[in-house]
This record gives sequence, C-alpha cells and structure tokens, in this order.
Amino acid sequence: MAVIVKYFIVRNGIELDQAFTDKREADAYDKMLDAADELESLIRNSGMEIDLNDKTVREIAVVLAKNGPEVVKILKNVKPLGPAREAAETGGDGEPAKDKAAAEKSKRKNK
Repeated sequence: MAVIVKYFIVRNGIELDQAFTDKREADAYDKMLDAADELESLIRNSGMEIDLNDKTVREIAVVLAKNGPEVVKILKNVKPLGPAREAAETGGDGEPAKDKAAAEKSKRKNK
C-alpha cells in the first residue's frame, strides 16, 4: 500500500478542486491566486467606464497573475501617472525624493 500526500488550497473556507503533490507548487499556486485577487481589485477600482462581468474580470486577473514575470517585463519601463507618480517622486510625503536623499546623505556625513 502506498501513501500519497496531497495538498489542497482552501480559500474563503472553500477547498479548491485542484490537488498538488508538491507543497512548493501548491504554495506558488496560492500566491498566484493572491496576486489575482489583488489584480481583480485593481481592475474593479480603476474607474474604467466599461461594464465587465465578474467572471471576465476574474479571468483577466488570473491570466495576468499566471504570467506575472512576463507582465513585469512588459511594464518594467512604465512610469507611474497621476497621484501614484507624485507619490513615487516625492516619497509619499510631499517632499521631493531628491531632497530627502540629499538630507540623508548630509546627516550621515555629519555623524
């Protein structure tokens, strides 16, 4: 008799149909689903003026999450727009990031 260990992912109290024999694969799939959840939220809160049903939004989010490394490569050189860009340029507190870096460098020199 053989003993086979299987890993199942439980999300929101529901066990998914897919079973894994490798814990690393199960963890990777679970992380991909977490990323898909975040992408789904981003899509829903993006303010797009098109009507997408829930299934379509979820499928788009899963495709993007499954292809994360390719998506990152595609978006690598994209600069943030609007408020996100301002936060990136100022470090999130309104003070320009360049000035903050210079102040930190000056503090280290004076120590």
